[in-house]
Amino acid sequence: MAWIRQISVEEATGLLKEEFDKAIRRSGRVWHIVQVMSLNPRVLKASIDFYLAVMYGPSPLTRIQRELVATVVSAELGCRY
Repeated sequence: MAWIRQISVEEATGLLKEEFDKAIRRSGRVWHIVQVMSLNPRVLKASIDFYLAVMYGPSPLTRIQRELVATVVSAELGCRY
């Protein structure tokens, strides 16, 4: 299994702390997919902003349809969703 150095929630400062705090407000915790980007908070923020735009921004797809697409793609790629 790969090992990637990460900054813990307790050690986070600045932009990383802001992003971790937002993640906790959104879902009650910092998920691994978020924490694995902790060494580059600007990339983490851009990734979260992109995700929020795709999943919640204006779209011809409903929220449910977007979740279904994400679930099917994850299943096809063998990812745990």
